[in-house]
Amino acid sequence: MILIGQFDSPFVRRVGIALTLYDLPYEHRPWSAFGDGEKVRAYNPLGRVPTLVLDDGAVLVDSHGILDYLDGLVPVEQALFPAAQPARRQAMAVAGLATGLADKAVSLFYEQRLHAQVSPVWVERCRAQITGVLRALEADRAGRAGEYWFGPRIGHADIAVAVVLRFLAEVHGDVARVADYPALAAHAARLEALPAFLAVQQPFIPPA
Repeated sequence: MILIGQFDSPFVRRVGIALTLYDLPYEHRPWSAFGDGEKVRAYNPLGRVPTLVLDDGAVLVDSHGILDYLDGLVPVEQALFPAAQPARRQAMAVAGLATGLADKAVSLFYEQRLHAQVSPVWVERCRAQITGVLRALEADRAGRAGEYWFGPRIGHADIAVAVVLRFLAEVHGDVARVADYPALAAHAARLEALPAFLAVQQPFIPPA
């Protein structure tokens, strides 16, 4: 398999971490959706990352869909999303909030970086959504005593939260300080020390 995209993207990084935790071999092509747009579009007409090229040449272009595919490659008891309800919907709810937060963080960055005239209404909306999700995730995590969000094993929800918190810290430290959310900060610090997280990372590189 080939994973296309830079690991400063929380969406690409969560896929790379899952591949590493699953011990699934892959080639990483750290292409930027901006600087390497033509290369990315050769595989994905959307020109977005992550893009995962399978061994048979098929292409997956959405991080959730990619993770769902990867879960199907391992025994069900090893999958990072639970198979049974209600555990599955609970984990997906947390992962959904985290990836939605990542969407808003990326959108805010582009608004401030790429537009000569920034929309104050859009900036304020993104900021409110970011802080609202952080408060909700903080309250949820603070009410759970385990090492991971849902029990003794790491899951996709854990990964999604940790990678977006790093992105926020590097890109939007003026919008939300992770330290203001102690349960989330502790969660992220614990995960960032894991070998898979240390292996799949890079500092944020603003698009040219």
